[in-house]
Amino acid sequence: MRRAIEHIPVGQNHAAELRGTVTLAFADRHRRRIRLYDDAGAAFLLDLPHAVRLGDGDRLKLADGGVIVVQAAEEAVMTITCAGPIAAARMAWHIGNRHTPMQVLKDGRLRIIDDHVLRDMIIGLGGVVDSEIAPFDPERGAYHGLGGNAQESGHHHGHDHDFFADADQGEAETEVGAAHRHGQTHSHHSHGHDHNHNHAAGGDHDH
Repeated sequence: MRRAIEHIPVGQNHAAELRGTVTLAFADRHRRRIRLYDDAGAAFLLDLPHAVRLGDGDRLKLADGGVIVVQAAEEAVMTITCAGPIAAARMAWHIGNRHTPMQVLKDGRLRIIDDHVLRDMIIGLGGVVDSEIAPFDPERGAYHGLGGNAQESGHHHGHDHDFFADADQGEAETEVGAAHRHGQTHSHHSHGHDHNHNHAAGGDHDH
């Protein structure tokens, strides 16, 4: 079986033969070791040194040469339009305060995984929500490219909806990938509660 042994982030120069693509939903893109199927139906083993969050356009280097390109699958998302940049910044703060992955689109709109609890919050804050089926490729953590891994910022909360808690599945070789070529979708639920943070030296961290 082919083995993918290195993660190459999008934008990083690396000349290699394209050996296929693999289309994955967001919840399936934080992995270390797992059996996957590319978009042609051929199996390969993702076998990385540590778990990484795979982004749209990232490449997986194969042990025998060439790369497989990661593509974000279309899935149920909410695209959020705000009244202006200040309203968008305020909205992004509230979404981030719930530790919810979020994508900033080129036109300034925000995108998150579909969630009815957050929908109510967003509408209450004055946002306009469009339910769509679209690729979801959220912002990478500030430590991405600097050795960040599972939570990318080294700051993890064991409550709310954790997309990554079971990503590695105890090194089990689970099969993922082919399902997204047959119209299967994922749904996620988030508890839209607030967190109060005090990260000053010696400060408490209350939830």
